[in-house]
Amino acid sequence: MKILMVNKFLYPNGGSETYMLKLGAYLQSAGHEVQYFGMEHDGRCVGNRLNMYTSDMDFHSGGKLQKLCYPIKAIYSSEARNKTRLVLDDFAPDIVHLNNFNYQLTPSVIMEVVRWRKTNKKKCGIFYTAHDYQLICPNHLLYNPKTHGCCEKCISGHFINCAKSRCIHGSIAKSLIGSAEAQFWNKTGAYKHIDAIICCSEFLKNKMDMNPIFKTRTIALHNFIDSIHHSEWLKKEYVLYFGRFSEEKGIRTLVKACRELPDIPFIFAGSGSLDTLLMDIPNIRNVGFQHGAPLAKLIGEARFSIYPSEWYENCPLSVMESQMYGTPVLGADIGGIPELIDVGRTGEMFKSGDLNDLKAKIIALYYDKGKNGRYSVNCTELPFDTIDRYCDKLLGIYLAKANSSEE
Repeated sequence: MKILMVNKFLYPNGGSETYMLKLGAYLQSAGHEVQYFGMEHDGRCVGNRLNMYTSDMDFHSGGKLQKLCYPIKAIYSSEARNKTRLVLDDFAPDIVHLNNFNYQLTPSVIMEVVRWRKTNKKKCGIFYTAHDYQLICPNHLLYNPKTHGCCEKCISGHFINCAKSRCIHGSIAKSLIGSAEAQFWNKTGAYKHIDAIICCSEFLKNKMDMNPIFKTRTIALHNFIDSIHHSEWLKKEYVLYFGRFSEEKGIRTLVKACRELPDIPFIFAGSGSLDTLLMDIPNIRNVGFQHGAPLAKLIGEARFSIYPSEWYENCPLSVMESQMYGTPVLGADIGGIPELIDVGRTGEMFKSGDLNDLKAKIIALYYDKGKNGRYSVNCTELPFDTIDRYCDKLLGIYLAKANSSEE
């Protein structure tokens, strides 16, 4: 099978890129032919046979003339469409798998795939992995950064609410562009050509289904996780948070809980705008951003980890990773988090944003070593998909849906 992966960044830049690069590499190892389309960049590590990519577009930099053109290019890209056509003519894929494409590439790519397969009388399935809420929320989060609360005002297609609330970086100009982009592509019907939208949680699927354009196209499939060889970690006397230090992650609430539980030691591993909140608190040790073996050791030796989010998380890898390393999770009951924790077996839940409930659950789990030990053992039996099982399911979706795609 010939698969064209489409993502605006073709280098490791975030979760969608990590997903795409690992998925593409595995599919190639399984005998499929994979090429990539996106923006050119010094860090680009994958590509296509023609070396054909769109110009690098950074909305945070560039000259005055470039910035004047950005509002138009963020909505429709003739460059992306023209270069997509050349790659399609050369590669003739069976599948086009979209990932993160809005603003820099735009849904112009979808329209060109539709035109190409009709002109050439080709069957070519169009698939999209939803890594966030970008098709139903212009700021991609279903979260209002001004009120610091979850927001669903745009879900059904009323995208002007993004501009009204200045949801994109607090900027009226950027928020207007976001509203216009979402409105334009929903009205043109570009998204109806997607054969299947792969949602990384049932929660995300349910939110997507609230917009009638997507309701018949969504499939829930949790993300895959790297296979981890379990070690006999010697548990130590600390509770771990690892991830971004930002408002929507619930860091402010967690730090308040730490202050009021001075006898329980906490380790924070990460970075972000709220890192100053962690200063001068005796029972908090901030070890900064960690990855690889040092992070694995921190996770494996923790009594349990906490995931205190206050926004609609989709399928947070940190929750899955913690359990894969044999460390139970105390998670907020929001978004897709409850789908990943077997309450009473591999962890516990608390009411998102509720300081008192969080404190009570921390105390109960920290001081019950027997329960903690049982949960840790149960974590080794988790059913999360590794990439081979995930790809078996994905290929089944490709075959089932692609055969019915438009010619």
